[in-house]
Amino acid sequence: MEAILSAVEEARRTMNERLGGPFGAAITDREGNVIAVSSNRVLGDCDPTAHAEILAIREACRKLRTHDLTGYVMHATGYPCPMCLGAMIWANIEHCYYGASPRDAEAIGFRDEFIYEFIRRGCEDAAVLRLEQIERERCVELFREYHETGKVIY
Repeated sequence: MEAILSAVEEARRTMNERLGGPFGAAITDREGNVIAVSSNRVLGDCDPTAHAEILAIREACRKLRTHDLTGYVMHATGYPCPMCLGAMIWANIEHCYYGASPRDAEAIGFRDEFIYEFIRRGCEDAAVLRLEQIERERCVELFREYHETGKVIY
């Protein structure tokens, strides 16, 4: 409960400073101790990736000096967008509590649904994003080099 309230408070602060939307996030350990709290700073940072969940993940990883948040929990004021869902999965966060639903965000003008629809349709709508493969062999060579030198897989 403390974590979500911290996320709401931080989101309200930066929202009122016109730095971003009504989105806040907190990451806790299994015992509920708050590790990181952040809020949406898309407008203030001029960065479309500066979502609360992303910034909270970055802060927690910096504090814990790891890229792996296995065992940690996300608390967010809104249902995570596709980017934030992906980031949580990459960070190995296995549980996310959220407040407002996607419909609640849509009701005030946020537009995540078209991204979910793009993904559901196989990422083939060029009106949203055109994906085109080039120089595959050169890129696969780079991947092979990484693999052959025993680098960390994450």
